[in-house]
Amino acid sequence: MVRIKLIVAYDGTNYVGWQYQPNGISVQQRLEQALRDLTGIAHTVYSSGRTDSGVHARGMVCHLDTEKTLPETAWREGLNRFLPDDIAVRHAEQVDQQFHARFSARGKRYRYTILRDSVRSPLDRTDSWQVKKPLDVEKMQQAALSFIGRHDFAAFRTSGCSAGTTIREIFSITFSGEDSLLHIDVCGSGFLRNMIRMMVGTLVQIGRGKRPVDAIQSLLADPGSAPSPLTAPAKGLCLMEVWF
Repeated sequence: MVRIKLIVAYDGTNYVGWQYQPNGISVQQRLEQALRDLTGIAHTVYSSGRTDSGVHARGMVCHLDTEKTLPETAWREGLNRFLPDDIAVRHAEQVDQQFHARFSARGKRYRYTILRDSVRSPLDRTDSWQVKKPLDVEKMQQAALSFIGRHDFAAFRTSGCSAGTTIREIFSITFSGEDSLLHIDVCGSGFLRNMIRMMVGTLVQIGRGKRPVDAIQSLLADPGSAPSPLTAPAKGLCLMEVWF
């Protein structure tokens, strides 16, 4: 029995998320079907986390245990022959049994992309959130500093979140841009359900003058002290990388 690590990229537009769901097709389902097509054996794939419906990934890490012996390149090329165009295995390698895609992970980087334009973009429609009104990015950057560190993010999760604790640590938040696109990269130890989308939604409200710059400090200190954060659309979010 060997353990194979995969790095998977996907466009989440047509999926109910990474994990199996009763209401539609998941990325995990497509990947496990490709494994059956390639090897003739049913495999279970264990991921570094979940992405919700509509969320994308460039660097989802997962692993599987198998008795099938194939060259590392054959895992990548073979699976890609059976996967749809919106999912691809970018890398495959054999790892030792101590590696676990979820429990060995030390942090993740997500990117949220905002289209700052009054006119929609056909080319960016599936992976960005169009915000038509001007944004004060300087205020957003100032407010984002309050997220950095170890905090109780109870105000930044949806009611369906089943995490045992709402304490999380954010390592960094960086802003970058190209033309009308604004990228917000968030690095942290782990994230609650919809946490980044609610963080971004709050930053956009601040950038539009709908909330004060110190709103994040208030929400972290007392979740009930202000209206619930706005949840940014799923399509603007992408898992960029997981590190171990």
